[in-house]
Amino acid sequence: MCVVRLLLSAFIFACAALFPAAAQIPDLKTGSMPTLAPLVRQVTPAVVNISVHGRVREDNPLYRDPIFREFFDAPKQIEKEVNATGSGVIVDAVRGYVLTNNHVVEGTATVQVTTRDGRQLSAKVVGRDPPTDVAVLQIQNPVGLKALAFGDSDALEVGDFVLAIGNPFGLGQTVTSGLVSALGRTGLGKQGFEDFIQTDAAINPGNSGGALVSLRGELVGINSAIISPGGGNVGIGFAIPANMARRVMEQIIATGHVERGHIGVSLQDPRLSGARAEGALIAEVLPNSPAELAGLRKGDIVTMADDRPIRSAAQLRNKVGLARVGQELKLTLQRREVTSSVVVKVAPRMERGAAATPGDFGLPSRRPSAGLTGPNHPSGTST
Repeated sequence: MCVVRLLLSAFIFACAALFPAAAQIPDLKTGSMPTLAPLVRQVTPAVVNISVHGRVREDNPLYRDPIFREFFDAPKQIEKEVNATGSGVIVDAVRGYVLTNNHVVEGTATVQVTTRDGRQLSAKVVGRDPPTDVAVLQIQNPVGLKALAFGDSDALEVGDFVLAIGNPFGLGQTVTSGLVSALGRTGLGKQGFEDFIQTDAAINPGNSGGALVSLRGELVGINSAIISPGGGNVGIGFAIPANMARRVMEQIIATGHVERGHIGVSLQDPRLSGARAEGALIAEVLPNSPAELAGLRKGDIVTMADDRPIRSAAQLRNKVGLARVGQELKLTLQRREVTSSVVVKVAPRMERGAAATPGDFGLPSRRPSAGLTGPNHPSGTST
């Protein structure tokens, strides 16, 4: 019995050392209960509710009927009024910048932000990036705001505890907890740059744009989508990694949009060709492209980018697609059991259909769609 107590005490002491100011650890002497309340009090003021109003255009369902088209002069598209709610995260209290999902504010004319203490503030859309489903808002006259610090989402591991904070079903701010269930999820049917964090922390419609927070009180993800046959939470939710959202946000703030580049390669997962399980296989190299000039060849397997491990083709596609034009990337590759490194410079991406873009990066594989968790959108993903 004494040995068991000693082991339990050692485990609790180790947890306390890892997260000194995060969760409250139970005290065996006093019998106090474990609680995340101190952490919740610290981070929730940075998470806001978002109300949007606007009009969007969508295909007229009656227009699909050829008889209806022949006898009635109906418009091909109809305009629909949108009133919806979502969530957002204050990441810069001084300038009033808020991160949220693109699908929360897409097609809206006005945006209203409600803070945890009940203040209703007007905000404008600084910019949107549909391929990553990231949007940046700016609160007008920001006063008395609290921001959430960015964490390093690349340092997350499966099994890490996280909190999901948002505005599910428009009920108001809600906190749920869970684990990081998986990393690097792709091909969810949203047709975009995908490298999702999967979590079992409850995420529901209205949580879109809310915060996924580590036990260190840092922002590690922006809640974005769920897989849900019935429209509610079944324990499979997805968040955009904070590192990806931050890179997109920095470009939007600087230029109002995201300028994507390319290096001139087509990628696929190595396992599709029977090679090693992880990495990104170079399937094709465009002539006179930055990749060819740097020395990349068909059949090379990229295992690291800027000294960060590359687990899949989608991860490298994201790395290049989110890099600034002109940025240099250090790629570690394996060629016939020999490991080497090259430096490749990201070039401006040509328009789709131009002669120099065949197979550039490719598209992710299709899977059953993941439902967006914003204003009750159905589903939507591309590269």
